[in-house]
Amino acid sequence: MKKIIIAGGSGFLGSCLTQYYRDRGWQVHILSRQYQEDRDSIYHIYWDGKYLGDWAKVIEGADVLVNLAGKSVDCRYTKRNQQLIYSSRLDSTHVLGKAVQQSQNPPKVWINAASATIYRHALDRPMDEVSGEYGTGFSVDVCRKWERVFSEIETPATRKIVLRTGIVLGKNGGALQPLLNLVRVGLGGKQGKGNQYFSWLHELDFARIIDFLINREDTSGVFNAVAPHPVSNQQFMKTLRMTCGIPFGLPLPTWILKIGAFLIRTETELILKSRRVVPTRLLDHGFSFTFPNSENALAEILTRREHKAERRIEPIWG
Repeated sequence: MKKIIIAGGSGFLGSCLTQYYRDRGWQVHILSRQYQEDRDSIYHIYWDGKYLGDWAKVIEGADVLVNLAGKSVDCRYTKRNQQLIYSSRLDSTHVLGKAVQQSQNPPKVWINAASATIYRHALDRPMDEVSGEYGTGFSVDVCRKWERVFSEIETPATRKIVLRTGIVLGKNGGALQPLLNLVRVGLGGKQGKGNQYFSWLHELDFARIIDFLINREDTSGVFNAVAPHPVSNQQFMKTLRMTCGIPFGLPLPTWILKIGAFLIRTETELILKSRRVVPTRLLDHGFSFTFPNSENALAEILTRREHKAERRIEPIWG
């Protein structure tokens, strides 16, 4: 039985990977700050994400290590939250490096999470791993320092991959639910100017990309984990409305978004930054997306949601 370690695996993306590999007969070990019961070849190990401890023993003999640890950026960027966002990413990556280096039988491959937001606000052209230009500001600085810590860790026996992930869409979490809530109450129009690009990825393709990189021994370095066709915010919201059978949605101008972000304790950057990111290296290596287009991706996700709820999604004012 193959063994995968998922650090920070109790969140949305970790749950996607856990289900994917459990269904394929792997033994899944989750490093988490939350205590949970073991079940069905899924084992939970407590760690603090900062210091070496007994948890490091689980690294021994693992086939794969995936690091998803990091405080959510869906918050106000106060000084305290900024420090937590930095430390949760940098410390966890650093201590995992120590665990890998001291292992007698280290993982064959280590995939470390990163973010597609490392690239600049881009309306003019796509950003890829070769010609993409880095942006500026807090979020970009976090990404660059995060990747730097990872790149400086020497692991001769472990292949290393940086996964710059876009907005992952799925049934049970992530960014889709808040957008769906807006659509259902009639506020599903464009946000801000609506011309900002939205680089997204279906949850199944997220897991498939990781599996592809694990099995392709000729892969290493930076990969963008996004679908090949980023769309504008206006187009994405239109597709979401049409998929839900709701033809109309009021737009939300920037000034309203700023007020709303303040009230729900988040930042407008998450909505207004143009992420026009493409997966050039994945395509060059022959990866084939199950959901390359937002229309099919949203239709599949919402169909599963409706089937689970046994009812059609309707606007609350309909």
